Amino acid sequence: MFADRAKIYVRSGKGGDGHVSFRREKYVPNGGPDGGDGGRGGDVVFVVDEGLNTLIDFRHVRKYKAQDGEPGGKKNCRGKDGEDILIKVPAGTVIKEAESGKVITDMSGDNKRVVLLRGGKGGNGNQHYATSTMQAPKYAQPGQPAQELELLLELKVIADVGLVGFPNVGKSTFLSRVTNARPKIANYHFTTLNPNLGVVDLEGTGGFVIADIPGLIEGASEGVGLGHEFLRHIERTKVMIHIVDAAGTEGRDPIADIYAINRELEAYNPEIAARPQVIAANKIDAICDDSDPVAAIRAEFEPQGVSVFAISAVSGEGVKELLYHVYGMLQEVGEETTVFAQEYFPEYQTASFKNEPYTVLYDEENEEYVVEGPRIEKMLGYTNLESEKGFTFFQGFLKDSGILDELEALGIQEGDTVRMYGLVFDYYK
Repeated sequence: MFADRAKIYVRSGKGGDGHVSFRREKYVPNGGPDGGDGGRGGDVVFVVDEGLNTLIDFRHVRKYKAQDGEPGGKKNCRGKDGEDILIKVPAGTVIKEAESGKVITDMSGDNKRVVLLRGGKGGNGNQHYATSTMQAPKYAQPGQPAQELELLLELKVIADVGLVGFPNVGKSTFLSRVTNARPKIANYHFTTLNPNLGVVDLEGTGGFVIADIPGLIEGASEGVGLGHEFLRHIERTKVMIHIVDAAGTEGRDPIADIYAINRELEAYNPEIAARPQVIAANKIDAICDDSDPVAAIRAEFEPQGVSVFAISAVSGEGVKELLYHVYGMLQEVGEETTVFAQEYFPEYQTASFKNEPYTVLYDEENEEYVVEGPRIEKMLGYTNLESEKGFTFFQGFLKDSGILDELEALGIQEGDTVRMYGLVFDYYK
Protein backbone atom coordinates (compact mmCIF):
# COMPACT_ATOMS: atom_id res chain seq x y z
CA MET A 1 0.00 0.00 0.00
CA PHE A 2 1.29 3.43 -0.96
CA ALA A 3 0.91 6.12 1.71
CA ASP A 4 1.76 9.72 0.97
CA ARG A 5 0.23 11.55 3.96
CA ALA A 6 0.45 11.07 7.70
CA LYS A 7 -0.35 13.03 10.85
CA ILE A 8 1.91 12.54 13.85
CA TYR A 9 2.72 14.04 17.25
CA VAL A 10 6.32 14.84 18.19
CA ARG A 11 7.81 15.99 21.49
CA SER A 12 11.37 16.87 22.42
CA GLY A 13 12.86 15.96 25.79
CA LYS A 14 12.40 18.11 28.89
CA GLY A 15 15.57 19.43 30.49
CA GLY A 16 16.52 17.79 33.78
CA ASP A 17 16.03 19.84 36.96
CA GLY A 18 19.00 21.22 38.83
CA HIS A 19 19.70 19.60 42.21
CA VAL A 20 19.81 21.09 45.70
CA SER A 21 22.38 19.51 48.00
CA PHE A 22 25.28 20.45 50.27
CA ARG A 23 28.69 18.95 50.75
CA ARG A 24 28.71 16.69 53.82
CA GLU A 25 31.97 14.92 54.63
CA LYS A 26 33.89 14.00 57.74
CA TYR A 27 35.57 17.07 59.15
CA VAL A 28 33.51 19.24 56.73
CA PRO A 29 30.17 19.53 58.56
CA ASN A 30 29.11 22.74 56.82
CA GLY A 31 30.31 22.34 53.23
CA GLY A 32 29.01 24.54 50.50
CA PRO A 33 26.33 23.77 47.90
CA ASP A 34 27.19 20.94 45.51
CA GLY A 35 23.94 20.37 43.59
CA GLY A 36 24.62 19.26 40.01
CA ASP A 37 23.03 20.56 36.80
CA GLY A 38 20.25 18.75 34.98
CA GLY A 39 20.92 17.07 31.63
CA ARG A 40 19.72 18.43 28.30
CA GLY A 41 16.55 16.97 26.83
CA GLY A 42 16.78 15.02 23.57
CA ASP A 43 16.05 16.64 20.19
CA VAL A 44 13.51 15.56 17.58
CA VAL A 45 15.53 14.94 14.42
CA PHE A 46 14.23 14.10 10.94
CA VAL A 47 16.57 12.32 8.53
CA VAL A 48 16.15 11.19 4.92
CA ASP A 49 16.33 7.43 4.39
CA GLU A 50 16.95 6.68 0.72
CA GLY A 51 15.52 3.19 1.24
CA LEU A 52 12.04 4.54 1.99
CA ASN A 53 9.51 5.59 -0.65
CA THR A 54 6.26 5.85 1.32
CA LEU A 55 5.00 7.11 4.69
CA ILE A 56 3.33 3.80 5.51
CA ASP A 57 5.27 3.35 8.78
CA PHE A 58 3.55 6.42 10.23
CA ARG A 59 0.16 4.73 9.89
CA HIS A 60 1.13 2.43 12.75
CA VAL A 61 3.18 4.70 15.03
CA ARG A 62 1.86 8.23 15.51
CA LYS A 63 3.65 9.50 18.64
CA TYR A 64 7.38 10.19 18.79
CA LYS A 65 9.05 11.42 21.97
CA ALA A 66 12.69 12.20 22.66
CA GLN A 67 14.09 11.27 26.06
CA ASP A 68 13.99 13.74 28.99
CA GLY A 69 17.24 14.89 30.55
CA GLU A 70 18.01 13.40 33.95
CA PRO A 71 18.03 15.67 37.02
CA GLY A 72 21.34 16.68 38.58
CA GLY A 73 22.72 14.89 41.60
CA LYS A 74 24.75 15.59 44.71
CA LYS A 75 28.52 16.07 44.64
CA ASN A 76 28.21 18.26 41.50
CA CYS A 77 27.03 15.30 39.45
CA ARG A 78 25.47 16.46 36.19
CA GLY A 79 22.37 14.65 34.96
CA LYS A 80 22.64 12.52 31.83
CA ASP A 81 21.46 14.11 28.59
CA GLY A 82 18.31 12.66 27.04
CA GLU A 83 18.71 10.70 23.82
CA ASP A 84 17.58 12.29 20.56
CA ILE A 85 14.84 10.58 18.58
CA LEU A 86 15.61 10.04 14.89
CA ILE A 87 12.58 9.92 12.60
CA LYS A 88 13.32 8.51 9.15
CA VAL A 89 11.35 9.77 6.14
CA PRO A 90 11.65 9.32 2.37
CA ALA A 91 13.23 12.05 0.25
CA GLY A 92 10.59 14.56 -0.85
CA THR A 93 8.70 14.61 2.46
CA VAL A 94 7.32 18.04 3.31
CA ILE A 95 6.80 18.56 7.05
CA LYS A 96 4.02 20.98 7.99
CA GLU A 97 2.46 22.28 11.19
CA ALA A 98 -0.82 20.40 11.24
CA GLU A 99 -3.25 23.15 12.29
CA SER A 100 -2.01 25.95 10.02
CA GLY A 101 -0.71 23.79 7.17
CA LYS A 102 2.44 25.94 7.02
CA VAL A 103 5.70 24.38 5.87
CA ILE A 104 8.33 23.79 8.57
CA THR A 105 10.88 22.02 6.37
CA ASP A 106 11.16 20.19 3.07
CA MET A 107 13.33 17.06 3.14
CA SER A 108 14.57 17.48 -0.42
CA GLY A 109 17.77 18.36 -2.23
CA ASP A 110 20.64 18.82 0.23
CA ASN A 111 18.27 18.94 3.20
CA LYS A 112 18.99 15.45 4.53
CA ARG A 113 18.93 16.05 8.30
CA VAL A 114 16.90 18.57 10.30
CA VAL A 115 16.65 19.18 14.04
CA LEU A 116 12.96 20.05 14.16
CA LEU A 117 12.50 20.52 17.93
CA ARG A 118 15.30 21.13 20.39
CA GLY A 119 15.29 19.53 23.80
CA GLY A 120 15.00 21.71 26.89
CA LYS A 121 18.17 22.95 28.52
CA GLY A 122 19.03 21.39 31.88
CA GLY A 123 18.53 23.53 34.99
CA ASN A 124 21.43 24.81 37.07
CA GLY A 125 22.11 23.17 40.42
CA ASN A 126 22.23 25.24 43.61
CA GLN A 127 26.04 25.47 43.39
CA HIS A 128 25.55 28.26 40.82
CA TYR A 129 23.61 30.48 43.20
CA ALA A 130 26.07 30.80 46.06
CA THR A 131 27.11 34.40 46.79
CA SER A 132 28.98 36.16 49.55
CA THR A 133 25.68 36.93 51.24
CA MET A 134 23.87 33.70 50.34
CA GLN A 135 26.32 30.85 50.93
CA ALA A 136 23.73 28.09 51.31
CA PRO A 137 21.12 28.58 48.53
CA LYS A 138 18.25 26.12 48.91
CA TYR A 139 16.93 26.44 45.41
CA ALA A 140 17.95 25.24 41.95
CA GLN A 141 16.76 25.98 38.45
CA PRO A 142 14.16 23.68 36.88
CA GLY A 143 14.91 22.27 33.42
CA GLN A 144 13.40 23.98 30.39
CA PRO A 145 10.13 22.43 29.22
CA ALA A 146 9.82 20.14 26.21
CA GLN A 147 8.52 21.38 22.87
CA GLU A 148 5.70 19.56 21.14
CA LEU A 149 3.93 19.80 17.79
CA GLU A 150 1.27 18.10 15.71
CA LEU A 151 2.79 17.54 12.28
CA LEU A 152 1.39 16.79 8.86
CA LEU A 153 3.79 14.83 6.66
CA GLU A 154 3.23 14.96 2.89
CA LEU A 155 5.28 13.04 0.37
CA LYS A 156 5.64 14.98 -2.86
CA VAL A 157 7.33 12.84 -5.48
CA ILE A 158 10.72 14.11 -6.69
CA ALA A 159 10.71 13.68 -10.45
CA ASP A 160 11.92 15.83 -13.33
CA VAL A 161 8.98 14.96 -15.58
CA GLY A 162 5.37 14.19 -14.76
CA LEU A 163 2.91 12.28 -16.95
CA VAL A 164 -0.58 13.74 -16.82
CA GLY A 165 -3.76 12.81 -18.62
CA PHE A 166 -7.12 11.18 -18.16
CA PRO A 167 -7.35 7.57 -16.98
CA ASN A 168 -6.70 4.84 -19.52
CA VAL A 169 -4.81 6.99 -22.06
CA GLY A 170 -1.65 4.87 -21.83
CA LYS A 171 0.53 6.58 -19.22
CA SER A 172 1.47 3.36 -17.44
CA THR A 173 2.24 1.65 -20.74
CA PHE A 174 4.42 4.59 -21.77
CA LEU A 175 6.29 4.55 -18.45
CA SER A 176 6.93 0.79 -18.65
CA ARG A 177 8.36 1.21 -22.15
CA VAL A 178 10.75 4.09 -21.44
CA THR A 179 11.93 3.22 -17.91
CA ASN A 180 12.68 0.30 -15.64
CA ALA A 181 9.40 0.85 -13.78
CA ARG A 182 6.83 -1.93 -13.99
CA PRO A 183 3.42 -0.49 -13.12
CA LYS A 184 0.33 -2.64 -13.31
CA ILE A 185 -1.30 -2.16 -16.68
CA ALA A 186 -4.92 -2.99 -17.45
CA ASN A 187 -7.87 -1.62 -19.37
CA TYR A 188 -9.86 -0.25 -16.47
CA HIS A 189 -11.13 3.15 -15.45
CA PHE A 190 -10.16 3.18 -11.80
CA THR A 191 -6.66 4.06 -13.05
CA THR A 192 -3.31 3.80 -11.32
CA LEU A 193 -3.65 4.49 -7.60
CA ASN A 194 0.06 4.95 -6.84
CA PRO A 195 2.57 7.34 -8.41
CA ASN A 196 5.16 5.23 -10.24
CA LEU A 197 8.73 6.48 -10.64
CA GLY A 198 11.21 5.39 -13.28
CA VAL A 199 14.58 6.50 -14.66
CA VAL A 200 14.85 7.23 -18.39
CA ASP A 201 18.28 6.30 -19.76
CA LEU A 202 18.90 8.16 -23.02
CA GLU A 203 22.04 7.51 -25.02
CA GLY A 204 24.38 10.50 -24.92
CA THR A 205 22.53 12.16 -22.00
CA GLY A 206 22.39 11.96 -18.23
CA GLY A 207 18.79 10.75 -18.38
CA PHE A 208 16.01 11.96 -16.10
CA VAL A 209 13.39 10.77 -13.60
CA ILE A 210 9.82 10.46 -14.79
CA ALA A 211 6.65 9.90 -12.74
CA ASP A 212 3.31 8.49 -13.82
CA ILE A 213 0.96 10.74 -11.88
CA PRO A 214 -2.32 8.86 -11.31
CA GLY A 215 -5.03 9.74 -13.80
CA LEU A 216 -6.89 12.96 -13.19
CA ILE A 217 -10.60 13.54 -13.59
CA GLU A 218 -12.62 16.71 -13.97
CA GLY A 219 -13.16 18.30 -10.57
CA ALA A 220 -9.86 16.94 -9.21
CA SER A 221 -8.72 20.42 -8.16
CA GLU A 222 -11.82 20.65 -5.96
CA GLY A 223 -11.00 17.32 -4.35
CA VAL A 224 -13.33 15.20 -6.45
CA GLY A 225 -12.22 11.59 -6.44
CA LEU A 226 -8.61 11.45 -5.28
CA GLY A 227 -7.80 14.80 -6.86
CA HIS A 228 -5.69 16.41 -4.15
CA GLU A 229 -3.98 13.10 -3.37
CA PHE A 230 -2.76 12.97 -6.98
CA LEU A 231 -2.14 16.61 -7.78
CA ARG A 232 0.40 17.15 -4.99
CA HIS A 233 2.83 14.85 -6.80
CA ILE A 234 3.26 17.19 -9.77
CA GLU A 235 4.30 20.13 -7.61
CA ARG A 236 8.02 19.36 -8.05
CA THR A 237 8.04 18.35 -11.71
CA LYS A 238 9.75 20.76 -14.11
CA VAL A 239 8.18 19.51 -17.36
CA MET A 240 4.91 17.71 -18.03
CA ILE A 241 4.14 15.19 -20.75
CA HIS A 242 0.43 15.44 -21.43
CA ILE A 243 -0.67 12.08 -22.82
CA VAL A 244 -3.95 11.84 -24.75
CA ASP A 245 -5.72 9.07 -26.58
CA ALA A 246 -5.40 10.41 -30.12
CA ALA A 247 -7.38 7.47 -31.52
CA GLY A 248 -10.37 8.25 -29.29
CA THR A 249 -10.75 4.54 -28.53
CA GLU A 250 -13.38 5.31 -25.90
CA GLY A 251 -15.21 7.98 -27.84
CA ARG A 252 -13.46 10.89 -26.09
CA ASP A 253 -12.31 14.06 -27.83
CA PRO A 254 -8.53 14.40 -27.23
CA ILE A 255 -8.56 18.18 -27.67
CA ALA A 256 -11.36 18.58 -25.11
CA ASP A 257 -9.48 16.26 -22.76
CA ILE A 258 -6.32 18.39 -22.94
CA TYR A 259 -8.23 21.56 -22.10
CA ALA A 260 -10.09 19.80 -19.26
CA ILE A 261 -6.85 18.58 -17.60
CA ASN A 262 -5.19 21.97 -18.02
CA ARG A 263 -8.17 23.62 -16.32
CA GLU A 264 -7.69 21.29 -13.35
CA LEU A 265 -3.98 22.18 -13.17
CA GLU A 266 -4.78 25.90 -13.36
CA ALA A 267 -7.41 25.63 -10.63
CA TYR A 268 -5.08 23.67 -8.34
CA ASN A 269 -1.98 25.82 -8.81
CA PRO A 270 -1.51 28.35 -11.66
CA GLU A 271 2.27 28.10 -11.27
CA ILE A 272 2.15 24.38 -12.13
CA ALA A 273 -0.12 25.02 -15.12
CA ALA A 274 2.45 27.52 -16.46
CA ARG A 275 5.30 24.99 -16.52
CA PRO A 276 6.58 23.68 -19.86
CA GLN A 277 4.36 21.02 -21.38
CA VAL A 278 4.56 18.72 -24.39
CA ILE A 279 1.65 16.71 -25.80
CA ALA A 280 2.08 13.02 -26.58
CA ALA A 281 -0.68 11.97 -28.96
CA ASN A 282 -0.75 8.28 -28.02
CA LYS A 283 -2.38 5.18 -29.54
CA ILE A 284 -1.68 6.14 -33.17
CA ASP A 285 -1.48 2.38 -33.82
CA ALA A 286 -5.21 2.21 -33.03
CA ILE A 287 -6.36 4.85 -35.52
CA CYS A 288 -8.60 2.89 -37.90
CA ASP A 289 -10.18 5.43 -40.27
CA ASP A 290 -8.67 7.92 -42.69
CA SER A 291 -8.96 10.87 -40.31
CA ASP A 292 -5.85 12.54 -38.94
CA PRO A 293 -6.58 13.42 -35.29
CA VAL A 294 -2.89 14.22 -34.64
CA ALA A 295 -3.00 16.96 -37.27
CA ALA A 296 -6.06 18.45 -35.55
CA ILE A 297 -4.25 18.39 -32.18
CA ARG A 298 -1.19 20.07 -33.74
CA ALA A 299 -3.34 22.73 -35.40
CA GLU A 300 -4.93 23.53 -32.04
CA PHE A 301 -1.91 23.57 -29.72
CA GLU A 302 1.29 24.22 -31.69
CA PRO A 303 0.23 27.85 -32.36
CA GLN A 304 0.12 28.14 -28.54
CA GLY A 305 3.78 27.07 -28.37
CA VAL A 306 3.10 23.47 -27.26
CA SER A 307 4.87 20.76 -29.27
CA VAL A 308 2.88 17.67 -30.25
CA PHE A 309 4.43 14.22 -30.86
CA ALA A 310 2.58 11.31 -32.39
CA ILE A 311 3.52 8.13 -30.50
CA SER A 312 2.51 4.57 -29.81
CA ALA A 313 3.43 3.45 -26.30
CA VAL A 314 2.70 -0.13 -27.41
CA SER A 315 4.95 -0.28 -30.50
CA GLY A 316 7.42 2.43 -29.47
CA GLU A 317 6.88 4.54 -32.58
CA GLY A 318 7.83 8.20 -32.01
CA VAL A 319 8.80 7.61 -28.36
CA LYS A 320 12.56 8.23 -28.70
CA GLU A 321 12.01 11.54 -30.50
CA LEU A 322 9.66 12.65 -27.71
CA LEU A 323 12.16 11.73 -24.97
CA TYR A 324 15.04 13.65 -26.58
CA HIS A 325 12.76 16.67 -26.95
CA VAL A 326 11.82 16.45 -23.25
CA TYR A 327 15.50 16.17 -22.28
CA GLY A 328 16.17 19.39 -24.21
CA MET A 329 13.31 21.11 -22.37
CA LEU A 330 14.83 20.04 -19.03
CA GLN A 331 18.20 21.54 -19.98
CA GLU A 332 16.49 24.87 -20.60
CA VAL A 333 14.64 24.75 -17.28
CA GLY A 334 17.70 23.77 -15.19
CA GLU A 335 18.35 20.95 -12.76
CA GLU A 336 17.58 22.51 -9.38
CA THR A 337 14.94 20.61 -7.40
CA THR A 338 11.86 22.53 -6.33
CA VAL A 339 12.10 22.99 -2.55
CA PHE A 340 9.25 24.48 -0.53
CA ALA A 341 10.25 27.47 1.60
CA GLN A 342 9.84 27.50 5.37
CA GLU A 343 6.69 29.27 6.58
CA TYR A 344 6.43 28.12 10.21
CA PHE A 345 9.18 28.46 12.83
CA PRO A 346 8.84 26.19 15.87
CA GLU A 347 11.57 28.16 17.68
CA TYR A 348 9.42 31.29 17.69
CA GLN A 349 6.21 29.50 18.64
CA THR A 350 7.80 28.06 21.78
CA ALA A 351 10.04 31.04 22.63
CA SER A 352 9.33 32.78 25.91
CA PHE A 353 9.30 36.26 24.33
CA LYS A 354 6.42 35.82 21.89
CA ASN A 355 3.84 37.38 24.26
CA GLU A 356 6.02 40.30 25.37
CA PRO A 357 4.90 43.84 24.40
CA TYR A 358 6.44 46.01 21.68
CA THR A 359 5.88 49.43 20.06
CA VAL A 360 6.02 50.62 16.44
CA LEU A 361 6.28 54.37 15.78
CA TYR A 362 7.65 56.92 13.32
CA ASP A 363 10.49 59.22 14.44
CA GLU A 364 9.89 62.42 12.47
CA GLU A 365 13.14 64.06 13.60
CA ASN A 366 15.33 61.25 12.27
CA GLU A 367 12.88 60.26 9.52
CA GLU A 368 12.90 56.60 10.45
CA TYR A 369 10.57 53.97 11.83
CA VAL A 370 11.41 52.62 15.27
CA VAL A 371 10.41 49.17 16.58
CA GLU A 372 11.17 48.62 20.28
CA GLY A 373 10.01 46.70 23.33
CA PRO A 374 10.92 43.56 25.30
CA ARG A 375 9.69 41.25 22.57
CA ILE A 376 12.05 42.82 20.00
CA GLU A 377 15.00 43.00 22.38
CA LYS A 378 14.68 39.35 23.44
CA MET A 379 14.10 38.17 19.87
CA LEU A 380 17.26 39.87 18.64
CA GLY A 381 19.22 38.30 21.47
CA TYR A 382 17.77 34.92 20.56
CA THR A 383 18.44 35.09 16.81
CA ASN A 384 21.65 34.90 14.77
CA LEU A 385 20.98 37.34 11.95
CA GLU A 386 24.28 36.42 10.29
CA SER A 387 22.92 33.02 9.21
CA GLU A 388 20.41 32.58 6.40
CA LYS A 389 18.10 30.50 8.60
CA GLY A 390 18.31 33.08 11.38
CA PHE A 391 17.43 35.93 9.05
CA THR A 392 14.54 33.93 7.59
CA PHE A 393 13.33 33.30 11.14
CA PHE A 394 13.63 37.06 11.83
CA GLN A 395 11.49 37.89 8.78
CA GLY A 396 8.87 35.34 9.81
CA PHE A 397 8.83 36.82 13.30
CA LEU A 398 8.14 40.33 11.94
CA LYS A 399 5.32 39.02 9.77
CA ASP A 400 3.68 36.72 12.33
CA SER A 401 3.87 39.33 15.09
CA GLY A 402 1.95 41.84 12.96
CA ILE A 403 4.89 44.27 12.98
CA LEU A 404 5.00 44.51 9.17
CA ASP A 405 1.25 45.28 9.11
CA GLU A 406 1.73 48.05 11.67
CA LEU A 407 4.61 49.57 9.70
CA GLU A 408 2.47 49.61 6.56
CA ALA A 409 -0.40 51.17 8.52
CA LEU A 410 1.98 53.99 9.48
CA GLY A 411 2.70 54.56 5.78
CA ILE A 412 6.13 52.97 5.35
CA GLN A 413 7.41 52.89 1.77
CA GLU A 414 10.10 50.82 0.03
CA GLY A 415 13.55 52.13 0.88
CA ASP A 416 12.48 53.69 4.20
CA THR A 417 14.65 53.07 7.27
CA VAL A 418 13.63 50.88 10.21
CA ARG A 419 15.66 50.90 13.44
CA MET A 420 15.56 48.15 16.07
CA TYR A 421 17.90 48.52 19.05
CA GLY A 422 20.91 49.77 17.10
CA LEU A 423 20.23 47.64 14.03
CA VAL A 424 19.17 49.57 10.93
CA PHE A 425 17.30 48.00 7.99
CA ASP A 426 15.93 49.24 4.68
CA TYR A 427 12.32 48.24 4.14
CA TYR A 428 11.43 46.27 1.00
CA LYS A 429 8.32 44.23 0.30
